[in-house]
Amino acid sequence: MKAIFEQITSGAENSFLLLALDQPSFDAPYHYHPELELTMIQHSHGKRYVGGKVSEYASGDLVLVGGNLPHCWLSEHQGGGENDRAIVIQFQKNFAGESLWGLPEFAAIRYLLEQADSGLAITGSTRQQIIPKMEQLVVLKGFERFALFIEILNIIAVSAEKEAIDLQFSGIHFSPAETDRFQRIFNFLITNYRQEISLQAVAEIAHLTPTAFCRYFKHITRKTLIEFITECRINDACIMLRHTDKPVLEICTESGFGNISYFNKTFKTFNGNAPLQYRKLFLKQQVMPVTIIQ
Repeated sequence: MKAIFEQITSGAENSFLLLALDQPSFDAPYHYHPELELTMIQHSHGKRYVGGKVSEYASGDLVLVGGNLPHCWLSEHQGGGENDRAIVIQFQKNFAGESLWGLPEFAAIRYLLEQADSGLAITGSTRQQIIPKMEQLVVLKGFERFALFIEILNIIAVSAEKEAIDLQFSGIHFSPAETDRFQRIFNFLITNYRQEISLQAVAEIAHLTPTAFCRYFKHITRKTLIEFITECRINDACIMLRHTDKPVLEICTESGFGNISYFNKTFKTFNGNAPLQYRKLFLKQQVMPVTIIQ
């Protein structure tokens, strides 16, 4: 899977592009574009890649991605079930026009869009407030859609319930050549992390010596190559433990660990519990009854 530049056009009748996705899975490649993107996952779970950060996502995930910040959502399907659904809005920083954008009332939104360079995960009650508004956007047209989108951005802008996803990535000013190098490395890793990956192979993709690659990768991600690959594999295992009834040994193998003892030890280091304990705790949370206080 190679990172690609995505060309986006909103059309003459709209100042931003709105997509209501309904498809068997989310498998778009790791990509980037000058436009910002606000994505709300309605129904899906899997792994989210933003900059150099990999995270598990689920239904309700709400993320604002800055311009030229590489990203993708990759579904983890276990067969059957309903389609994956999401609402995606892609827009230029000055989509409202230079004159309107310069007004003092837009100051908070302007600052929000600068913060989006690192990617922002919107959380808590703010996310719950935004979700129905994004669903409403799909059925609105013209000025009503435009006005509601401005309201959505303003709600996010004035809220404290947002978390930077990859500050390290936004703090580095990539040249075009460095951007291409990063994308080649990251695409190789997220495509092949379940397999055995040698330092020499990744260094060759980066056109660096192994020693130079180690310094470069640590500078970009604040992790060693082994730490990054292990994190990807543990995230894989967590998803399978939460959403399937596969035996731990099978999950160990599928996520890229070749040794069950090493898998159990590493999993506990990352999550504080052994794999089976992790699964039991998750299932317990799912069935925990709600107590109503009279």
